[in-house]
Amino acid sequence: MEFKDYYKILGVERTATDKAIKTAYRRLARKHHPDVSKGSADKFKEINEAYEVLSDPDKRKRYDSLGPDWERQARAGAAGGSPFEGFEVHFGQGDPGGFSDFFRAVFGDLGRAAGRRPGGRTARIDPEDFGFPGDIGGRQRGQDVEVGMDILLEEAFRGASKTVDLEMDEPCPVCRGSGQERGQPCSRCRGTGWIKGRRHLEVRIPAGVDSGSRVRVAGEGPGGIGGGGRGDLFLRVNVLLHPRFHRKGDDLYIDLAVPAAEAALGVELPVPTLKGQVSMKIPAETSSGRTFRLPGYGMPHLKGAGAGDQYVKVQVAIPQGLTARERELFEELRSLRRG
Repeated sequence: MEFKDYYKILGVERTATDKAIKTAYRRLARKHHPDVSKGSADKFKEINEAYEVLSDPDKRKRYDSLGPDWERQARAGAAGGSPFEGFEVHFGQGDPGGFSDFFRAVFGDLGRAAGRRPGGRTARIDPEDFGFPGDIGGRQRGQDVEVGMDILLEEAFRGASKTVDLEMDEPCPVCRGSGQERGQPCSRCRGTGWIKGRRHLEVRIPAGVDSGSRVRVAGEGPGGIGGGGRGDLFLRVNVLLHPRFHRKGDDLYIDLAVPAAEAALGVELPVPTLKGQVSMKIPAETSSGRTFRLPGYGMPHLKGAGAGDQYVKVQVAIPQGLTARERELFEELRSLRRG
């Protein structure tokens, strides 16, 4: 049986502090987690086994006490006559069946003894503490995925149902992500633990989203290892530019061309909004660049009730192709203004 150097596995010295051990574990577990690095399930289990021992003072003390004849001591422990009296270890993941032969040989008796000796310590690995959902070494929740989605401003204004077609790596349904089937490489995934999956989803985009908004679709991400639940799907929204409306936050801006004579005399004109056309009065003597506000005609607030406003900026339009009579009238107006 091969001796496992747990310190070497975690890349720490034998004198390493608990903090150093935890830091090393976090770094390696993130690097070799099956959701991040495919085909690294065995390495991940080895890292977790090392941490299971070195993070628990009692298990670490027993491990450190092993000498050149560690195999004899291990056999004695496995036979029930442990030479490590006075130690108490509970397993954070249940019985030691999921660990290596070396681990079972050294600590298997403690799995039987757990619960008979008072005052035992429990070393548990909290997967959430290390950024991984699910149960380490067993069921693991699928990872979250994010995809981009372009939508029209009108869709952002009203909300919309959109179709999403996804192709993503999924845990193999035969081996459930382990890559093994009855001790042999899985025939479905060829030992990788992963297959290509396709999903066709109808998702609802809420009214008021803006570019950069993330819409969470719970439980529609990839499946988890070992039968763990699905991760979440996040849609990162990009609202396409509109040929007429300009958006700033939840407010909308639009330019409105007004003929010079009507800007001078006043007029009531139809104004486009995303709710439909509305009538707006342009008072007499309105200059180009003057802006009017239409309260509540902007984008709906994504959180909370109400909506932004729409701002209408007047652009006075000078007539083109003047007739002789029109030119005569403008000249008359100019002479009057000079007087």
